[in-house]
Amino acid sequence: MKVYEALAEAFVKEGTSDVFGMMGDANMHWMAALADRGVRLYEVRHEGSGLGMADGWARGAGRPGVVTTTSGPGVSQLATSMIVASRARTPLIAFCGETPLGDEGATQYLDQRRFAAAVECEFIRVTRPEQAQEAVQRAFYLARTESKPVMISAPFDVQVTELDDYDEDYVPSTALIDTSRLLPDPARIRAACDLIQDAKRVVIISGRGARRADAGEQVLALQERTGALLATTLQAKNWLCDRTDFHVGLSGLFGDKVSMELLQEADCVIAVGASLNHYTIESGYLYPEAKYIQIDTAPHLVMGNGRTADCYLQADAVTALTELTRELGERSVRLEGFHTDEVRHHLTARLTQPEYVREPGRLDPREAIWILDHELPGDMGLVLGSGHQTDFGTMLFQRSRDVLSNYGMFGAIGQAPLIAMGQSVAQGNRPGFVVEGDASFLMHLSEFETACRYDIPLLVVVMNDQGLGAEYHKAKAKGLDPELATISTPELGAVAQALGGGGATVRTAQELSDALAEYVRDPRPTVVDVRITREVLSTPYRRIQYGEDV
Repeated sequence: MKVYEALAEAFVKEGTSDVFGMMGDANMHWMAALADRGVRLYEVRHEGSGLGMADGWARGAGRPGVVTTTSGPGVSQLATSMIVASRARTPLIAFCGETPLGDEGATQYLDQRRFAAAVECEFIRVTRPEQAQEAVQRAFYLARTESKPVMISAPFDVQVTELDDYDEDYVPSTALIDTSRLLPDPARIRAACDLIQDAKRVVIISGRGARRADAGEQVLALQERTGALLATTLQAKNWLCDRTDFHVGLSGLFGDKVSMELLQEADCVIAVGASLNHYTIESGYLYPEAKYIQIDTAPHLVMGNGRTADCYLQADAVTALTELTRELGERSVRLEGFHTDEVRHHLTARLTQPEYVREPGRLDPREAIWILDHELPGDMGLVLGSGHQTDFGTMLFQRSRDVLSNYGMFGAIGQAPLIAMGQSVAQGNRPGFVVEGDASFLMHLSEFETACRYDIPLLVVVMNDQGLGAEYHKAKAKGLDPELATISTPELGAVAQALGGGGATVRTAQELSDALAEYVRDPRPTVVDVRITREVLSTPYRRIQYGEDV
C-alpha cells in the first residue's frame, strides 16, 4: 500500500465523507484514493473558497470539515479563510500536498510550517511513511478537542512511497476522546444560587455552546424560575425566541434600544456557553451593576470587561443548568424579575415596523429584511455575512430559525456564501439562504457556478447598494467623499442565470416577494439581487459613527 492510500484510508475511518478543494500534482493521488473509497469530492474555483466551504460543512455537521490543496500556491491561497476558521474556532483539517522533502529550489516550494503559524493553524508534516496514520489521528484529535484548524502537510515523495507495515486496525481519534458530561462543583452551584437568590433582575445570555449542547429546555426552566430575560450572543441569534415572551434578542451592539435599556437594569447575568466578549457586554457598560455567573466547559475565561465572573462554573451546560434549577427549587426561590405585563408590552412594541424610506427603484433594506423573514419558511437556515448591508439582517431577523453569523470573524467579507454552501452539503443539500452585500458576493462569484455544478440549492440574497457600504457611510461620517466607495454592479440575477442557476434583480417589495416565491416553489442555486437605498444607516453604524440611537 502506498502512503497516500494509507492517508486516505485513515481519513475515511475518521468519518470523512466530503472534501472541498482543488486538485494539483501534490494531492491528486490522495484525492483519487478518497474517490475510490466513496468520498464525495467538490472541486472549487479557488482553494480559499474550498476552505470556506469546509468551514461551513464543519459548522453544519458538528465534526471536522476537510479541505485539500496542492503544494505552494495552493496552500498560500488558504490564508484569509484559514484565519476566519481559526477565529470561529472551527474544527477543520487541511490536507496539503508539499514539494519533495529538502527541495527548496522547487517551483512551488513554500515553508508551509511558517505559513501555517502565520494563519493561526496547527501544523503536522508527514516526514516518514510509518508516521502517516499517526499524523491523521493526531490532526483529527487536535481539531476535535481544541476546535481549531490543523494542516497536514504531506511531501509528494513521501506520499508515493510504499508503506510496508500498514496497520489495518486504525484507531480513530473519536475513540481517544472522553465524551462524558463535565459535572459542576457542588460548592460553586451553591455560590451561584446565593447570587441568584439575592438578585431582583436576572438576565440569561445563551451562546453557541448552549445551543450546541441542546440545553434549550434547561435554559427555559431556569428562566421561568428566576423571572429572567433571555438574550443571546450573535452566534445563537433568535434561539428559543418562539418559546418565551421574554426574549430580548441579541445582547450587545446589535440589540435594539428597548432591549438594551431593559438589560441595563440587570443585577445578575447568567452566561451559558457564551464567552461574554466585549461585543456581548459592551465592554461592561451594558451590565454596569450586575454580578456574573458563567457556565462553560473551558477551564477559565476572561470576560470582555477584563474581569473574571463572580462565580465560574466549569461544566456541561445541561448538567449545570439542571443543578442550578434544582438547588433553587430546594431553597423555594422563585423570582418575578422581568416577568411582568409592562416588560412584555415593551418587548412586543419594539417589533413594530418603522416608516420606510421610499426611493424610486430601490428598497429600504429594513423592508427587504422584513419580507425575507416573513416569506421564507422558518425551517430554512440563514447564514449572515459581515459589513454594513448585513447589519440590517443581523439586527432585524426575528423569526425562529437556525442562524449562523460570520460577523466579527477577522472582519473578512465574502466568506458567508462559501460557508452557506458547505453547511448545505453537510445537511444533505437542504435549502437555505445567505444574506450578503454586493462587494462581498462578487468577491467569490465564481463559486456560484460551483453551487450550480453540484446542484446546491442555496438562495443568495445580495443587499446591493452598488458600493462598499461600510466605507461609504464611514467616509460620510468622517467628512470624506463617499462616492469613492461606490462601485456599479451588473444585473446579478442575469449573471446567476448565465452561470446555470436561477436569478432575479428586484427593485420593489412585490418583485422581491415574487422572486422568493419562485425559489420556494423550486429550490435551486439562486441569486436575488436586491437594489437598496443608501439613505438608511444601520443602527450599529449610527451608534458607532454618530453616537446616536433610535
